[in-house]
Amino acid sequence: EIKVVLVTHNETATGVRSDIAAVRGAMDAANHPAMMFVDCVSSLASMPFEMDAWGVDIAISGSQKGFMLTTGMAILAASPKALAAMETAQLPRTFFDFRDMMNANNAGGFPYTPPNQLIYGLKESLEMLFEEGLENVYARHHRLAEGVRKAVEAWGLKLCAQSPELYSDTVSAIYVPEGFDSNQLTDHAFSTYGVSFGIGLGEMNGKAFRIGHLGSLTDVMVLSGLATIEMAMADLNYPIELGSGVAAAQEYYRKTTQKVDV
Repeated sequence: EIKVVLVTHNETATGVRSDIAAVRGAMDAANHPAMMFVDCVSSLASMPFEMDAWGVDIAISGSQKGFMLTTGMAILAASPKALAAMETAQLPRTFFDFRDMMNANNAGGFPYTPPNQLIYGLKESLEMLFEEGLENVYARHHRLAEGVRKAVEAWGLKLCAQSPELYSDTVSAIYVPEGFDSNQLTDHAFSTYGVSFGIGLGEMNGKAFRIGHLGSLTDVMVLSGLATIEMAMADLNYPIELGSGVAAAQEYYRKTTQKVDV
C-alpha cells in the first residue's frame, strides 16, 4: 500500500541531518518496493548527497540555498525507476508532468515561460561550485559549521541536534536558556543591528533560534553574524560572556585556515 517513503535529508527547523543510505537500507532489508523521495533543499550543493549510491528515486532542491540564488526555482532529479512509474501513474496532471519538461528540455527549450534570470544564474552558480570543487565546497561548509558549533559551546548553549553524526553543516538550531524567548532575541537582532536570524519553527517556536551557514560564505562573514547575535544576547541579559563565542570561532578558524590565492 505504501508507494513512496518521504525523507528530509537536512531538517532546517532543528539543524539535523538524516542518514538517507540507512533509510534505503532498511527498505531494501524489508524487500519493500516503495520509492524514496528526498527533500534536499538545504543540503544539495553544500553537503554530500549521493543520489544513485543511496537509492534515491526523486531528489528535490531549490535555487535559494546551496545554489546561492533567489527563491523561485525547483530543482528536481528523477531515477529510472521514478520515470518508469510515471508511465503507469493514473493521477491527472498537466503543469507537473515530467514528459512536458523532458521533451522541451531535449529540444533546448522550456514548456512554459522560463525563469531566465534564475536559469542564467544557475549556470553561473554551477560554474562557481565546480570551479571550487564539490569536495572543497563540502569541506568549507563543514569548517564554517564547526566554527558556529564552537561558538555555541562557548556560550554554554545547546544545539537541537544531540550528536555529531546528526549535525547539519548548513544550519544550526540553538536552544535559548530557560526563561528566555528566542523570538525576542531574533527580533532584537534585526531591529537593532539589521541582521536576520532564523526563528524557531513549529515546536521550536520561542525556544530556539537558527544560524544559517551555507552558500557563498566565508569564515569572516560567519564571524560577523556570531558577533551580532552575541551582542543581541548580551543586550537581553543572556548568561553569556560577551566575546566568548566569537573568540572560540576565531580560534578554530585560525587553526584551520587555508591560504587564499590572490
